[in-house]
Amino acid sequence: MTEPEDLIFEVTTPLGFKVSTSRNYWEYITTVKHPIVKGMESDVIGTLENPDSIRQSKTDEKVHMFYREIKYHNKNYHMCVVTNNSKGFIITTYITDRIKEGVQIWKK
Repeated sequence: MTEPEDLIFEVTTPLGFKVSTSRNYWEYITTVKHPIVKGMESDVIGTLENPDSIRQSKTDEKVHMFYREIKYHNKNYHMCVVTNNSKGFIITTYITDRIKEGVQIWKK
């Protein structure tokens, strides 16, 4: 269990569940998995709070992908935040030019 002081943020999504990430796991995402998102915490929070769409994974119903259009290097991309909705944590986050397959379960 993550202690409250270890959390970087905790956000309530439009689907009503909370998502959080710890300082250590955020560092892992931004140094190992997707260094491109380092310093983009506000975009991640904005994507979770106010996504353009939410999709459910085709292979795991507990996994949701939150998408929001962002500007990155003066071009339009999507911030994708992948969450485990039953446990309330971020699996990963990245910038992409296309929305992945999956069932759309929510749209702005």
